[in-house]
Amino acid sequence: MKSDKELFKLHAEFCKFMSNPKRIEILFLLGENEMCVDEIASSMEVKVPNISQHLAVMREKGIVVVRREGTKMYYSLDNPKTLQACMIMREAMVEQMEKQFGKIKSLMK
Repeated sequence: MKSDKELFKLHAEFCKFMSNPKRIEILFLLGENEMCVDEIASSMEVKVPNISQHLAVMREKGIVVVRREGTKMYYSLDNPKTLQACMIMREAMVEQMEKQFGKIKSLMK
């Protein structure tokens, strides 16, 4: 179906934001609480302009929302399911690594 193909394309576009480890780290940080750019940069030990670029991509993809308070911009996750999906992917990856490690370990015996 054409609509399925379009959905697959949209899905792939949405997931592109996860192709960068810094954006995944930001996702996990914002899963804990709302933060401003300075707080995120400090927590990650990364320069503010770099964080701002990543947040712009995440905002464009609808991953984060922003709220202004005075001169500060506070970011939070638009939908907590995005973090849940990322956590499920992480669990699957860890399970796969454990399987691979178990295979390697058994070959070394």
